[in-house]
Amino acid sequence: MSSYKELLAQREKLEKQIEEAKAREYAEVLNEIKQKMADYGITLAELGVIRGKHAKVGRPRAGVAPKYRDPESGSTWSGRGKPPKWIAGQDRDRFLIQK
Repeated sequence: MSSYKELLAQREKLEKQIEEAKAREYAEVLNEIKQKMADYGITLAELGVIRGKHAKVGRPRAGVAPKYRDPESGSTWSGRGKPPKWIAGQDRDRFLIQK
């Protein structure tokens, strides 16, 4: 049976692999979408993305509270998206912001 720390390390490694796979596939998917839009003459307006000349895209998003803080620089990170360099590859529990 694996220890808690071993499982955390495995999870972090898997999260990194997931991020890398998503980044690789993202470019391919984006190119496929662009190509199909060009092939079929599909516009952003037809997709419902643009409604007017200066319309905003999508819905407004609320900010996310920071979950981690770098004790040296004071920088924060919400835990979403690509981790910043100061936390990447490290035990994130050390950087948790206590509430």
